[in-house]
Amino acid sequence: MKVLINNREITVADDTTTLAQLLAKENLDGAGKAVAIGNRIAARATWSELQLEEGMNITVISAVCGG
Repeated sequence: MKVLINNREITVADDTTTLAQLLAKENLDGAGKAVAIGNRIAARATWSELQLEEGMNITVISAVCGG
C-alpha cells in the first residue's frame, strides 16, 4: 500500500496497519508532533486505532522552540 507523508510517497510494509505503527517506523512519533489526515487533526489517542488506507494523505507537523 502507498500513502503520502508530507507530500512524500511511502510504500507501507504489510505488517504496518495503523498510523501509530507507520509513524514509529518513520521516526515521526516523538513528542511535539501533530498529525492531520486529509486536513483533519488526528488526536494522538487515536493513532494506534486509526487504520491506514491506500492513498491516505498524512501531514506531520513538528513543534519547534526559538525566538
